[in-house]
Amino acid sequence: MTTWFRTYYEGEDLWLYFEADDEGWAWRQVEVRGKDLQPVTAASLAEVVHLRDHADVAAMGRYERRYGVLAEGPLDGWRDQPQAAEICAEEFEQLWTDARRALGGSAWAHP
Repeated sequence: MTTWFRTYYEGEDLWLYFEADDEGWAWRQVEVRGKDLQPVTAASLAEVVHLRDHADVAAMGRYERRYGVLAEGPLDGWRDQPQAAEICAEEFEQLWTDARRALGGSAWAHP
């Protein structure tokens, strides 16, 4: 079952939004910073796997510079993080679309 949730890193003024699978691994991740919610990350597991399998290290580097780095490993314990909460799929999709647009890419990247 897919879960959508958010957490907050106060020290970095950073909101992290995740779409995670039933084992808690991130499929997609959006990070926004500051009062103006400036997108800094909009990374997708499907895109990362595609690049790993079909491109070179330079292509992966370009992807990570543009879209950030996707969290690795299960996201256990997220409920214990500050201001953690589940969100609806529609809220995540809007954040994803806005972040991808701001970072210069298409919104597609659903697993």
